[in-house]
Amino acid sequence: MEFRFGPEDDAFREDARAWLAQHVPRRGQPGDWERELGRDGWIGIGWGEAAYGNRTADLTQQVVWAEEYARAKAPPRTGHIGENLLAPTLIAHGTPAQKQRFLPPIARGEELWCQGYSEPGAGSDLAGIRTVARRDGDTYRVTGQKIWTSLAHEAHWCFVLARTEEGSRRHHGLSFLLVPMDQPGRIEVRPIRQMTGTSEFNEVFFDGAEARAEHVVGGEGNGWQVAMSLLALERGVSTLAQQVGFAAELEQVLAIAVSGGGALDPALRARLVAQWAELKVMRWNALRTLGSSGDAGAPSVAKLLWGGWHRRLGELAMAVRGAAATVGPYDWDGGSAPYELDPLQHLFLFTRADTIYGGSDEIQRTIIAERVLGLPREVRVP
Repeated sequence: MEFRFGPEDDAFREDARAWLAQHVPRRGQPGDWERELGRDGWIGIGWGEAAYGNRTADLTQQVVWAEEYARAKAPPRTGHIGENLLAPTLIAHGTPAQKQRFLPPIARGEELWCQGYSEPGAGSDLAGIRTVARRDGDTYRVTGQKIWTSLAHEAHWCFVLARTEEGSRRHHGLSFLLVPMDQPGRIEVRPIRQMTGTSEFNEVFFDGAEARAEHVVGGEGNGWQVAMSLLALERGVSTLAQQVGFAAELEQVLAIAVSGGGALDPALRARLVAQWAELKVMRWNALRTLGSSGDAGAPSVAKLLWGGWHRRLGELAMAVRGAAATVGPYDWDGGSAPYELDPLQHLFLFTRADTIYGGSDEIQRTIIAERVLGLPREVRVP
């Protein structure tokens, strides 16, 4: 399949651009952004049917919306986990009752979700999870710890991968449960403060937290299959929108290099050109991936490309500023407060994690080696 934009996509782009120009909150303008998106049907446009108050859009139009959203510098989404991960999973594996209960509130921007996968001893090796859920009549009682749980401090619900079969190991005996977060005394959320000063990641402790039996997705014991189906959704249309943001960051670095004289250094100039060229390659690869099917290694290739590229951009952002990059504040907009990180310092520190979170580079290379190239499986020490 050849991926290209047509006249209908151009018209859709104009509609999206006009709506965003009118509605994107400006500084000092309060409002619930998720609910505003939901009111006009912009949540769930890729779900395939307009059954929950959402619009519908084909693949190219989803790309258009994602790109225009990024170009408009609209607020970061707090509902993207529910919209882009849980909702498609429910559409594929959920019961009619589960879809009717959970999809409309997501489409309206009323219920926010977080993902209960990673644990202190089970990050890249997800099959090693130890959180347990024991059946107690019509409910399950969940006990264990999750970590690196994005937006758990704001979420109303968490989809949790837990071990429901006592004595089970690895991929067996797991279930995918929908757990309400408002359970004082049974769920504790502890924000993790990062070196950037922000704390969007959290530790989550479950102490007998309740989940209704009717909220097990895919049936008891089928959690691994459901979880893998969800993970396959993490890299798709959003990759192209991410690249719009990357381009804006690269423009900032280029502007500093030109104004500060760093672009006159042949070595730095070569690195700047390489960043620009690699970003173009990432876009072409993302478009090629969206236009194809059945490429098991495509998500891993995409993660390897953008993770390394973004980390190198953070390093380059410091290099073009020289010694001045190590101190603050850099007067980016005329109002930086003393000792606060400016945008490029924040970029450098945060991107140190880009090759680790969301599946480390080592894991992505293993996936490509084993599942695509057919190389012998890595020997694992018991």
